[in-house]
Amino acid sequence: MRAPLPVKNGVGPTRLRVPADGPWPTIAAFVAERFTHIDASEIHRRFAAGEIVGGDGAVIGPDAPPGTHEFLWYYRELPDEAPLPHRESILHADDDLIVIDKPHFLPTTPGGRYLQESALVRLRVRLDNPDIIPIHRLDRPTAGLVMFSERPESRGAYQSLFERRRVTKVYEAVSALPADWDPEHPRLAGRPLPLVFRNHIHRDRDASGHGLVVAVAPDRPPNTETLIEVLETGLSAAGRRVLRTRLSPRTGKMHQLRVHLSAVGAPILGDRWYPELLPEAPDDLDLPLQLLARELAFIDPLSGEPRSFTSELTLREAPTPGAGIR
Repeated sequence: MRAPLPVKNGVGPTRLRVPADGPWPTIAAFVAERFTHIDASEIHRRFAAGEIVGGDGAVIGPDAPPGTHEFLWYYRELPDEAPLPHRESILHADDDLIVIDKPHFLPTTPGGRYLQESALVRLRVRLDNPDIIPIHRLDRPTAGLVMFSERPESRGAYQSLFERRRVTKVYEAVSALPADWDPEHPRLAGRPLPLVFRNHIHRDRDASGHGLVVAVAPDRPPNTETLIEVLETGLSAAGRRVLRTRLSPRTGKMHQLRVHLSAVGAPILGDRWYPELLPEAPDDLDLPLQLLARELAFIDPLSGEPRSFTSELTLREAPTPGAGIR
């Protein structure tokens, strides 16, 4: 569905479906009940000011009843959004494609309490291009490579690469060294390395019923697969005994790599979700999730030439050169 409002300050409009009927006398009353975290007077002010429009771009007035519009469109506002200190870097840009190194804690797209402070909005403003959209995404805690489309004409060609699994993705992770680690016979979960790990995972709700997590279904056929290889072991700069792994996912499920390393007894350092969901807390700048999207490779759908990109970021808990385990 084409948005009836343009991108403004790097931010695209948001769409909301409106019930055809219900207990609300007006669409504005429905919105006020839907968004209880916003003062109702502010919502009615926005309707009165003509800031809310329908799918045809016509202003929805404060007295419009349900059933007159299937969708409404508006701009999200976060007046108290604090700037993030984490800055993305552009590794590549041409007429069709942008590749960035996304730091830990920077969201790929707007969501929750982040709007202007997202890689997408920053790039649109920085490059003065409202047509930029992400071709794929990384979780906010994960660092590394993310690809963006520069223009609609070639967007589908690049998106189809991911849909058809034609992109080779390589990640790195750092975990605490398992207590039973044997350097002469390296194993995880009793299996020799390298190993291909498979299981069935699906999205679920946490115990509170609010947060989206991943649950394992051991009685169902595998729907995920990751090649896990050991790169090195050693001591991190913080003095931790650590294991650095190379992860090659052959599927792309939500939180797949985090769940797989947890399942083999090497949960990623800084992971507040797996194997145990910890209480919500401010970002730990001293120990971000030690997961990095290191490499992307594919055959360019426009030129037919092979292309590859490598992140310039590092994981701070990776083994320090020369600091072996004694």
